[in-house]
Amino acid sequence: MPRIYPTVRMAHTILQGDFLMYDKPMLGLEQAQDAITAILAEANKEPDRPLAVAIVDDTGSMISYGRMDRCREVPKRMAIRKAYTCALSGQDSKDYAERLAGQGRTVAEMGDPMLAAVQGGVVILHPGTGSIMGGIGVSGLAAEEDEDLAKIGLTAMNL
Repeated sequence: MPRIYPTVRMAHTILQGDFLMYDKPMLGLEQAQDAITAILAEANKEPDRPLAVAIVDDTGSMISYGRMDRCREVPKRMAIRKAYTCALSGQDSKDYAERLAGQGRTVAEMGDPMLAAVQGGVVILHPGTGSIMGGIGVSGLAAEEDEDLAKIGLTAMNL
């Protein structure tokens, strides 16, 4: 029997009137804003410790962003980079950093200046399929605290 390549198979399927479609779960703005609201509500219990929060989709594109008053520039940028790293690597940023260190590599070797090998970001996975939906990055506190807050946001998404 001759081998039928996927493109041919798809074309054959379309010609028969059936359409092959891929179903991809995506984050919505409301979910992202729920996460940011939960994170900032917790963080505002200590308003003298400002931070920033970023939520991106699976491509690393921004969905929503929030920051507390008086948040400095570095945490603002790092929150975005942490979220981006989680979305593109499919891992929490701490795990990504540990993986690189275990390989004897640095984030600079990856060729993407947006990647950040530092704790404080969590990957957002679809609960049914495990597919990557995005990332949450928090920055401004100690790395462990940033990650704990990101996890609060993940819980608030009710995935």
